[in-house]
Amino acid sequence: MIKILFVCHGNICRSPMAEFVMKKTVKEQGLARQFVIASAATSREEIGNPVYPPAKRKLWEHGIACSGKTAVQMTKADYDKYDYIVAMDSMNLRNILRIIRSDPQQKVSLLLDFTDHPHSVADPWYSGDFDAAYDDIEKGCAALLAHILREDIR
Repeated sequence: MIKILFVCHGNICRSPMAEFVMKKTVKEQGLARQFVIASAATSREEIGNPVYPPAKRKLWEHGIACSGKTAVQMTKADYDKYDYIVAMDSMNLRNILRIIRSDPQQKVSLLLDFTDHPHSVADPWYSGDFDAAYDDIEKGCAALLAHILREDIR
């Protein structure tokens, strides 16, 4: 079982988008039973809130439902629970490392580090560009899955 945690600041835009895009991706490839996929925040600001409506609409445009998802905060214990802890940007990465203290197993990465053009997923909460965020997340999830299939699933 491969366990992935996607992480952003509030867990209402990018990380839930990544969670549900990845769930759809593994399901389409017949791999859903081999994965546990979740998302969390590094902050407490949005805990308990649902997915931000524009993010939810963007997922819905692609046939992806995210009903029932509410923001949760990442904890130090998540390090032992997940195989991959995937941040949306460098600030999230720093905050994850602050929460977990160290990454001896090298589980923590940026989502787009798995692509040919590593960069941060811009925060659509500020930019308003949910199209760009979705496109980056979709590319990142595909690249992450390809990496996992090469490295972890035999």
